[in-house]
Amino acid sequence: MSDVEFVVHSGLGRITLNRPKALNALTHDMARAVTEHLLEWAGDPAVRAVVVDGAGDRGLCAGGDIRSIYDDARAGGAASLEFWADEYRMNALIGRYPKPYVAIMDGIVMGGGVGISAHGSHRVVTDRSRIAMPEVGIGFVPDVGGTFLLSHTPGQLGTHTALTTTQLSGADAIHCGLADVFVPAERLPDLFDALATRTPDAALDLVAEEPPSSSLAAAREWIDHCYQPDTVDEILARLRDGVEAAVSAAKEIEGKSPTALKVTLRALRSAAAMDLPATLIQEYRISHRAFGSAEFAEGVRAQIIDKDRSPHWSPATLAEVDEQLVASYFADLGDDELTGVRA
Repeated sequence: MSDVEFVVHSGLGRITLNRPKALNALTHDMARAVTEHLLEWAGDPAVRAVVVDGAGDRGLCAGGDIRSIYDDARAGGAASLEFWADEYRMNALIGRYPKPYVAIMDGIVMGGGVGISAHGSHRVVTDRSRIAMPEVGIGFVPDVGGTFLLSHTPGQLGTHTALTTTQLSGADAIHCGLADVFVPAERLPDLFDALATRTPDAALDLVAEEPPSSSLAAAREWIDHCYQPDTVDEILARLRDGVEAAVSAAKEIEGKSPTALKVTLRALRSAAAMDLPATLIQEYRISHRAFGSAEFAEGVRAQIIDKDRSPHWSPATLAEVDEQLVASYFADLGDDELTGVRA
């Protein structure tokens, strides 16, 4: 069995991520294969729409294969940089795809899973959806167009999501603009049946339901107030002085990488004025720098390798992260700049 399967039937090009034991984590070969088929299907009259889903019942995709990226970083390799470049090109292609692109965001959808789904034209969430960009927890920064998506949410919901790494429900994702329609998980087979004979719009009209209420929407007032400042220090000061949920958010943020927090906030503020391709170019610069940093390796060690949940960040405090260090993550890469993300 392939790690990603491609089938054309009833006018649908179906992409199924097929690593259920690894929660369908993306590899470089998978990203390249998806791009290859998307380019082929874009000009194929036998394919009227594309559908992407994940094998198993745990989720669409938990992101990239972090352990292999960690090993590459520790060995001083560059394979992960090549993977990210191709993955970001895939994200850009999805964002401008000329045919309907239906993403089934069921179960866990994190990191790279967001990149392969949330840039599509028809984004479906369920009662099982748990969507997150958890990168700052491992000394990294939201990528795959994540800073673009989160910077364009209502108010400061995206800033809250990025800095706390909180998981969004399907209803939250719709409210934040990361998804479009809600379909109960038990009705997904009905959706696939409908897609075989109807356009994506008509099929979704047939099975979609009103989403539950969004807890993030209900918290909008304190979130917008607390995350309005353009420094992490000021955000934390407001959170600590806020309602109980705000104080809890502050505690979540305080455990993240100080460097990643500051870089992420600047990336979000910049991305708010960018289109997706420009954001991906910026994210590649950041990822390139983060890959070579001690922060990323330490974050992965603490959260995934040793699982002691006690990372030793360096710099250890926000005060020690100077503006020169933050700015270095955004500097032009010269010959290593990301290309191929614009049509």
